[in-house]
Amino acid sequence: MNAPARPPEGGAAAGDALAARPAATRLRPRPRIDTTLLAGARTLLYKEVLRFWKVSFQTVAAPVLTAMLYLLIFGHVLEGRVTVFESVGYTSFLIPGLVMMSVLQNAFANSSSSLIQSKITGNLVFLLVAPLSHWAWFVAYVGASVVRGVAVGAGVLLVTVWFAPLHVANALWVLVFTLCGATLMGALGLLAGLWAEKFDQIAAFQNFIIMPMTFLSGVFYSVKSLPPFWYEASHLNPFFYMVDGFRHGFFGTSDVSPWTSLAVVLASLVVVCGTCLHLLRIGYKIRH
Repeated sequence: MNAPARPPEGGAAAGDALAARPAATRLRPRPRIDTTLLAGARTLLYKEVLRFWKVSFQTVAAPVLTAMLYLLIFGHVLEGRVTVFESVGYTSFLIPGLVMMSVLQNAFANSSSSLIQSKITGNLVFLLVAPLSHWAWFVAYVGASVVRGVAVGAGVLLVTVWFAPLHVANALWVLVFTLCGATLMGALGLLAGLWAEKFDQIAAFQNFIIMPMTFLSGVFYSVKSLPPFWYEASHLNPFFYMVDGFRHGFFGTSDVSPWTSLAVVLASLVVVCGTCLHLLRIGYKIRH
């Protein structure tokens, strides 16, 4: 005759203790990362980078040439006539402004043109049926804008640095304002692309908002040389803080404290990115 089964060690008390545990503590699945969503974001980012890189002569080389023409014209005409920072020549002063202006304008142009083009040609439907979260859209479009903005900015710096002596006083400030500025403008371009329904609206947004705010941000001058009214008005322009903080990284001096510039840029970044993510989540003008 078989011996009776031996009860588990600890007896009924151990079993009762196990049963008394809350269900949440008995079985805790390990947190998992959805690799499908990560792969989708990575693929869309690659597609967006490839989109502008395929026509790099138009999207990268042309803005570099435009910035060089600005430098040749303004630097030649105003060198020695405009006083900026102490012991800083006007051409040297101009180079960081042109670099940052190129970063901002091209980061905006990349995301806005890509989304409106997909809307008008009907290619957007292929993204809508794919299992992509609003975060994946945001990372891909804004990430590609940052890549393009940095690529153009690096090209402008490499070409223009031969025209005047330029030294980096603090590389960290240069990097921080480059990435924050490109991210902010990429997100703003995505907002414009969500709002617009035709190319004319994107062009109007760029010509009547982005370009004036860029040119009035202190790219070509120090705001301290402006009359009192325009000096105060310049401090309402968030683009001014991006340019001024970026320039501080080269010369170690600026019109306002770099910490003030960083605070304004980060606050603007939170507002724009938060709005953009919300509109993507509800499918504003892309799902309805």
